[in-house]
Amino acid sequence: MRIRFALSLLTIALALTGAEAHDMFLILPAGGAQPESEIEVPLFNGTFDKSENTIERDRMQDVTVVDAEGWADHPPTESWRDDGDTSVLTVETGPPGTLLVGVSTRPRLIELSAEDFNEYLRHDGVRDVLDDRTRDGELDRPAREWYSKHVKTLIQVGGESSDTWQHRLGYPVELVPMDDPAGLAPGDTLQVLVLADGEPLAGQLVYASYEGYHAHDEDDGTHREAFEDRSDMNGIVRLDVTRSGRWYLRLIHMVPSDDEGLDYESNWATLTFEVS
Repeated sequence: MRIRFALSLLTIALALTGAEAHDMFLILPAGGAQPESEIEVPLFNGTFDKSENTIERDRMQDVTVVDAEGWADHPPTESWRDDGDTSVLTVETGPPGTLLVGVSTRPRLIELSAEDFNEYLRHDGVRDVLDDRTRDGELDRPAREWYSKHVKTLIQVGGESSDTWQHRLGYPVELVPMDDPAGLAPGDTLQVLVLADGEPLAGQLVYASYEGYHAHDEDDGTHREAFEDRSDMNGIVRLDVTRSGRWYLRLIHMVPSDDEGLDYESNWATLTFEVS
């Protein structure tokens, strides 16, 4: 049997509460960036509006920057700095066109009580797993989850576009636009391909929203996003772009785990871009 880690490690693994399970976003500069210049790209671990904590450098499994001509670079640790609760990456923009920045984290264990795990599933919209637990009478069962996060942003450099927006980084889960987000206008539809291990993922819940959007559920006060849909049989989700500005898409792909000492494995993905 495949075993990722010994059971003894479970007793010393980092324990988190449901409230500490954060989304992760790379925040692109509003209005794009200038060619052949340095910019700073914040990494928010929290919400699209605020970072709750920095990310340790040794937790970053991959950091990739792809410039407008398709050249990929992996910035060294020295390219990062911490600014309060935010990790910030310094990036060389290169020539005019679309710049892609991606960060993928190493897996980490989260061990939660049944109550905290159910609340986390509800709060973050992992409804399929919550429905399965309800159906199978497992709402009183605690959970050990092996999770990692994989985030990307698209930055328009010099007011121009290139086909870097469709570049795939090969992350365990990935959101890949099928249209150039920089060419969209309010009223357009953005098609995004959802990939898991490089293959189209059907039936995945995907959420999206834009900067400044705030809405809450009337019943329980939970934050709601502007858009949600499932990927179709070809792994494609369609986002109706209702306004200009900075947007994000996010998903949590969680599946039961067969590994000893684990209950679930999840991979989180986000994509940020600007509609101008």
